[in-house]
Amino acid sequence: MIQRILIKENLGFKHSELHIKPGLVVFTGLSGAGKSILFKAVLSAFALSESEAKFVEIELDDKLDLESFGIESEEENIFKVLKEKNTKYFINNQSISKKSLQIVSKNFIKYLGSKENNEFSNEKFLMLLDALELQKNANFNEFKSEFEKNFKEFSENYEELRRILEEEKRVEELKELANSQIEKISSINPKIGEYEELLNLKKKLSKKDKLEQAWGKAEVIFELEGAVINALNLSEVDSSFFSECLNELRVIAQSQKLDELEFDVEKMLDRIENLSYLIKRYESIEKALEVLEQKKKELAHYENLSFEKKNLEKKVQDLEQSLKQKAKILSQTRKKNLQILQNLLNDYLKNLYMKDAKLQLEENEKISILGKDELKLSIENTHLKNLSSGELNRLRLAFIATECKILNSGKGIIFLDEIDANLSGKEAMSIAKILSELSNFYQIFAISHLPQLSSKAHNHFLVEKTQEQSIVRRLETKERIKELARMVSGELVSDEALEFAKTLLKD
Repeated sequence: MIQRILIKENLGFKHSELHIKPGLVVFTGLSGAGKSILFKAVLSAFALSESEAKFVEIELDDKLDLESFGIESEEENIFKVLKEKNTKYFINNQSISKKSLQIVSKNFIKYLGSKENNEFSNEKFLMLLDALELQKNANFNEFKSEFEKNFKEFSENYEELRRILEEEKRVEELKELANSQIEKISSINPKIGEYEELLNLKKKLSKKDKLEQAWGKAEVIFELEGAVINALNLSEVDSSFFSECLNELRVIAQSQKLDELEFDVEKMLDRIENLSYLIKRYESIEKALEVLEQKKKELAHYENLSFEKKNLEKKVQDLEQSLKQKAKILSQTRKKNLQILQNLLNDYLKNLYMKDAKLQLEENEKISILGKDELKLSIENTHLKNLSSGELNRLRLAFIATECKILNSGKGIIFLDEIDANLSGKEAMSIAKILSELSNFYQIFAISHLPQLSSKAHNHFLVEKTQEQSIVRRLETKERIKELARMVSGELVSDEALEFAKTLLKD
């Protein structure tokens, strides 16, 4: 629920701050006062409309799922839009892209001024039919959960079978490729650490002459070993440290004598080249050995492909048959509740002075997690796209009301852009009554030109335009009576209009 709205530098509005109570929020005022400008500014904070406002801040007390967008949700979430050279959006002082903000907003906001028809999705209609069945049959939820579980299992196995069939088409090519890699790595037969050892040996060979000359001079120290030990003993110094040092030196000197090693230089260079090839292709000898094991497993898999395919085909066939039987039961159950749903929807449409809707359940060839059903909606054979914007918005309103009645729940915010425009008094009152009912579930924002809807408001704001600027302010009872009377009779408020306004508020 929106608790507070702050708008700055919005064309004629310099500074507007509104504190909102739960329920129906209505903006009224003379034409051209700035109601739509104000409305768009509020929507702009949710990236659902464009606005000239330089700054808008909206405070909500709803718990929102923001973690997937890298934003931590708070007990009170603050939405901001800042318009300078570019328009920037923020939630809880953290920047968010316009596209991401729209995704967040559409999870809890229904904007009936937009052209979207997402209320009439097949999934929502089927969900309502299933909810009607659940009211009569407590075991239905278990049946539906089992169907969805079976469908997921079927989908996973079907996808695995499809992958195997794709593999089968080029299995010989894949086997040849796997064999080629296995043979290449196996023929080289690399050992971990071998490449580094050979490089070290190659380095020694490249400076063989220098090494031999250097160690030839250094070996003089061994001839003086006895003289040094004798001098240390005469000095009464323990000579063991010197002996140990020379022993280590002898080991190092011996390891540098390349003539004593038996190896073929050409073979060594060939070995280094082969190992280098593996490292370039697989990044390291360790990874080359991992690939070797992986390709061996793949080859075994290709050899067993026919066996796997046969088993999967049988499993997919059995799962599909079971799903079709359950989908048939699901369809039969939904058809029993179709008339109930249609009647509930038409009750609201009748109150909105609209023609009856017709709901038709058709069967798809392809099965989905929803079953095989597709619900089609028409208004006396008129497709939704051929309805006027006013008719479409009233239909959407009727559907939301039907949804709330069946589920006895609803949560979020509804924005209505002049939903009672060009309607008669009785039509406007019908909308007002439905919105009053919906306000038990949703917070509703609306612009109204008629007293019927305005009289039902829990928050009534008047938008006025003076010579200097536009302002918006909350109306209390006496001011509301005057404003409702103005909406009835115009600038010159009559006594009859005042009495009618009092009656509306009393009702």
